[in-house]
Amino acid sequence: MPNKQILKNTNAEILNQFNASLLFDKKLYLQDIKGSIAHSKMLALQGIISIDDQDSIEKGLLQIKEEIENRQFVWKIEDEDIHMAVENRLSQIIGTPAGRLHTARSRNDQVATDFTLYVQDKTLDIKEKLKKLITTFVDIASKHSDTLIPGMTHLQHAQPINFGFHMLAYANMFKRDFERFTSSYERNNYSPLGSAALAGTPHNIDRFKTAELLGFTAPTNCALDSSSNRDFALEILFNIATSMMHISRISEELILWSSYEFGFVRMSDEYATTSSIMPQKKNPDVPELLRGKTGRAYGNLIGLLTVMKGLPLAYNKDTQEDKEGVFDSVETIEISLDILTAVMETLIINKENMEKACKIGHLTATDLADYLVQKQNIPFRTAYYITKDVVAYANGLTKDVSELTIEEVRASSSELQSVSEDIIDCLNLRNSMNARQSFGGTSTSETNHQVKIFVDWLSKN
Repeated sequence: MPNKQILKNTNAEILNQFNASLLFDKKLYLQDIKGSIAHSKMLALQGIISIDDQDSIEKGLLQIKEEIENRQFVWKIEDEDIHMAVENRLSQIIGTPAGRLHTARSRNDQVATDFTLYVQDKTLDIKEKLKKLITTFVDIASKHSDTLIPGMTHLQHAQPINFGFHMLAYANMFKRDFERFTSSYERNNYSPLGSAALAGTPHNIDRFKTAELLGFTAPTNCALDSSSNRDFALEILFNIATSMMHISRISEELILWSSYEFGFVRMSDEYATTSSIMPQKKNPDVPELLRGKTGRAYGNLIGLLTVMKGLPLAYNKDTQEDKEGVFDSVETIEISLDILTAVMETLIINKENMEKACKIGHLTATDLADYLVQKQNIPFRTAYYITKDVVAYANGLTKDVSELTIEEVRASSSELQSVSEDIIDCLNLRNSMNARQSFGGTSTSETNHQVKIFVDWLSKN
C-alpha cells in the first residue's frame, strides 16, 4: 500500500498548484504595491493606523518592488497569490506593522483594484500604439491620394479608387478602436478599493481619498457589485478582439497584394521569409501570424464570458480564471500593433501594377451609365443595358472600356452612334476616381481633405 503521508504530501502539492494564481498574477505586483501604499496612506489619514506604521509599510513595499524588479524576490507557490506573497515578505521586512495593512479591505476588493489598475494602464498603452498605427496609415494616404488601385466588392474589381483612400479606410477602423478604448477607460475608471469582501467595512475609511491617490475618477457605488465585477476585463478583451479583427483584415490584403497574382506591394525582407525548400519564394509570414493570432484573442474573450455567465453574487473563486486570458490578449495586441506599424512603415508600393490592374474588369462601366443618365437623359435601366453592350464590345476587342476610342464606343451600340466625344472623358480611370467628390469619397481632393481631418484629430488625441 502507498505511504499515506507521501500521498497526503503529494495531494497537497497538487492542490497548491491547482489553487494558486501566483505564477501568473505576479504580473500585478506593481498595481498591488501601488494599491497597498494608497490604502495605507488613507488608513493613516483616517487615524486607523499610525503615521509611523504607514511610513514603515510604504518603505517596505517600495523595497519589495525593488526586489521584484531586480529579480531578487523569492516566489513561493504556497503564498498562493501576489497579494499574500507581498504581504508575507512585508512581514519579514517590517514585522508587526505589516499586519495592520490589511485593515478595512479584503482580497476580494484588493484583487479587483489591482486588476482594474492593470487594465486601465494597458488601455492607455494600447491607445498610444493604435495612435502610432493610425498615423502610419494617414502618412501613406497623404502620399498616395493620386495612386490608382481597383476598388473591390466581393473581391471583384468594381470601381477605381486611390490607394490613399484605401489606407484611410483602415485608419478609420483603428480610430474606432481607439475611441472604444477611450470610452472603456472612462467608464471603468472607478475604484473598488474599500468594498471589502462584499458589503463594505465598519472602519471609518475614506474611499474617495484612495480613489484619488490611485488616479481613479471616484470610488465605485456598490460594494456587492464591485467585489465581483469583471466587466472591465471583458471590455478590454472585446476591444482587443475587435482591433485584432481589423489587423487580420489588413493582413489578409497584404497577403493578397504581395502575391504574384496582384503584385501591388512588396514587404521588407525583415517581415517575410523564404521557403525551407523553395528559395525563390518570399512568404508573408508576419501578416499570416497576425491573421492567425486573432483567433486566440477571440478565444480569450469567449473564455471569460463563459467563466462569468453563471456566477452568483458576490466573489467566487472562478474569477481567478479572469487574468491569464487578459494578460495573453494584451501581450498579443501590443506586439501585433508594433509589428503591423513596422510592416506598413517599410511597405514597398508598386504603383504601376496597381494602375495596370485598374484596366481589368471595366471599372468605369458605371461612369458610362451615369454619363448616359446625366448627359443623354436616358433612364438608368436603359443606360445599364447600353453599358452592357459596350462592355461586351470591348471584350470582343480584348480591351478595357477605359481604352476604347470614340469610334469604338459609337460602334458598340446603335444608341451611341452620334454620342459626343466627351463620353471618352468619363471612361478615363483617373477622371472616374476624381469624379467621386462627395464627402467621404475617393477623389484625390476629398482624400486629401480626409487626411487633413485625421491630422487634426491626431493632434488632439
